[in-house]
Amino acid sequence: MDLGERLQSIRKRRGLTQRELAESAGVSVSLIRKIEQGERDDARVDTLRRFSVALNCPLTALLGPAPDIPDNDGNDALWVPTRDALMRPTETVEVPVPGLEGALAHATRMYHDNEYVQLAQVLPRLIQDGNTAPPLLRSRVLQLAGSALVQTRQLEPARLALNRSLTDAESTGNVLDAASAVITLCWLLIVERRFDRVRHLATEWADQVEPRLSVATTREVSTWGWLLLRGSAASVRDNRPDEADDMMRLAAAGALAIRPERRPYHQYWTTFNPATVAMKRVENAVVDDRPDLALRLARDIPPDLSPTSDNRNRHLLDVAAAQVELRRYDAAVEVLAKLSSEARPWFVEQRLARDILSRIIARRRTLTPEMRELAETIRLEY
Repeated sequence: MDLGERLQSIRKRRGLTQRELAESAGVSVSLIRKIEQGERDDARVDTLRRFSVALNCPLTALLGPAPDIPDNDGNDALWVPTRDALMRPTETVEVPVPGLEGALAHATRMYHDNEYVQLAQVLPRLIQDGNTAPPLLRSRVLQLAGSALVQTRQLEPARLALNRSLTDAESTGNVLDAASAVITLCWLLIVERRFDRVRHLATEWADQVEPRLSVATTREVSTWGWLLLRGSAASVRDNRPDEADDMMRLAAAGALAIRPERRPYHQYWTTFNPATVAMKRVENAVVDDRPDLALRLARDIPPDLSPTSDNRNRHLLDVAAAQVELRRYDAAVEVLAKLSSEARPWFVEQRLARDILSRIIARRRTLTPEMRELAETIRLEY
C-alpha cells in the first residue's frame, strides 16, 4: 500500500469522510483527495502527524514499513574521503597507534565546535588509524564519524559507521560504549522516520543499562538518560504522547541525580543535565503542535544551566518554530539570524531551519535584507 491507500484505509475504518478528516486535521479537503488518489506523495511529516492525531493512530501506520528518507542537502564532496575510509577493511592484527586517543579528543572538539570542514579533513586519517586500533578505541572513532555524517545527512555511510561502532563495542563487553553507539544510531533512525524501531531499540537498551540513581556514575546516568530522550522523541513523533511523557519523566529524574564529574572528552554521550531535559521538553511540545506550551517551557529554563552547543542550537530552532506557529515571524527571524551568526556551519545543515524560513517567506509580501541573506546562507530553493 502507498501513502494514499494507507490514509484512505485508516480514515474509512475510523468512519470519517474526507471533509471530516480535513476539518479535524486543519488541512484542505483537496489535499486529502490528492493524497488518497495518488496525486500527492510529498506531504510534510508534520501534516501527516496531524492526520495521525485526527485518526488516533501512530504516524508509522501512515508512513508504512519503509518511510521516505529525506534527501541529502548537499555538501557530499566534502565527505567523500570519509566515506572512502569507511569502506576500507579493518586489520585483523591490532597495532597500537600512538596519539590516536588525543587526536580523537581533538576531533571531537571540532565536532562540538561545528568545525565541519576541518573535521572532514582529519576524519579519514582517524578512521584509517582506527582500523588497526583495539576495538573499543575503534568503536569511538566510528561513533564520531557516524555522528558527523548524521549531522550532515550522509545517512548510508553514517549507518555503516554506527553499526560497526556498535559491533566493536559489544565485542569488548563494554555495555556503556555500546549503548552510546545506540544513542547515535537512534538519532539516525529518527531522521529516517523509523520511529517504531527507535522506540523499541531505546527501550531495550535503557532497560539494560538502567542505573541505581543513588550510586550511579555520571556516565551511567547520562547514557540511560539519553536513551530515554531518544525514545521520547520517537514516541511523540509517532503520536504516542503518553509513552513520550513517561520516558521524559524518567529522564528528568535521572538528570536531577547527575553530579559534576570530570570526564574524558572522547566520550560521546552529550552533556546530560536538567537543561538538556528541559530543552527536549520544548522540542516535544513543538512536535506535538503545542507552540504556546513550548514557549512557556522555554521561558522557564534557568539561564545558568549549560547545555552543549548542539543542544542549545537545536533548542533555539524549536523556539523559532513555535514562534512561526504563533505568527511571530520577526521573533523567529531574530533567532535564525542569531544562529547564522554564532553557529553557521551547524545552521546551514539544518533542514528545520529551511522549513522555518520557507514558511516565513510564504507569509510575507516582501522580504527584509536579513531574510534574503538567511535564504542565501541556508541555500533555500526557489
